[in-house]
Amino acid sequence: MTSIRFLALGDSYTIGESVAEQKCWPVQLANRLQEQGYQTEVTIIARTGWTTDELWQGIQVAPPTPPYDMVSLLIGVNNQYRGRDIEEYREQFIFLLNKAIEYAGGDPSRVIVVSIPDWGYTRFAANHDIEVVSREIDIFNGVNIEEAARAGVRYVDVTLTSRMGLDDFELIAGDGLHPSGKMYGLWVDLILPQALEILKP
Repeated sequence: MTSIRFLALGDSYTIGESVAEQKCWPVQLANRLQEQGYQTEVTIIARTGWTTDELWQGIQVAPPTPPYDMVSLLIGVNNQYRGRDIEEYREQFIFLLNKAIEYAGGDPSRVIVVSIPDWGYTRFAANHDIEVVSREIDIFNGVNIEEAARAGVRYVDVTLTSRMGLDDFELIAGDGLHPSGKMYGLWVDLILPQALEILKP
């Protein structure tokens, strides 16, 4: 069994708000990697409600101990929800992405950016304009996919999967907003191949 270290940076979608710890996607990914022969130590720096700048503040409070074999970054939904400026997001996302690369030993190929899910496709969004929410989420994701490509890191799109939330209520947690363990499992199906590429000898 090969031992690896995985650092997951983000917000409620990384910490797994409203689901058991074993159901959040970083832990599910670690379990799937164990099946492939990788004993994975997971470090999560994430909190519900965090924006890009708040994630950096959180990182400073509990500094990671690099290098990590793999680092993920999923951040931005709270910037969108609070109506924060898109160029501010770009600037702060670039900063966080560079930090993620630094934590991965300076190797961009060991970093996975995960797209921002679309909360418009949840019961929580019943009193919101879904089209507006989705359009704004797409704009924010346009920034992070562009900057991910510029930095040479990996990118996994979970947004389309998140838009299945109104078709299958089992994909949404009991709070009516966050993904369920089942939804996170679908994300892991998408993230796992990239993780295995990173970790292959």
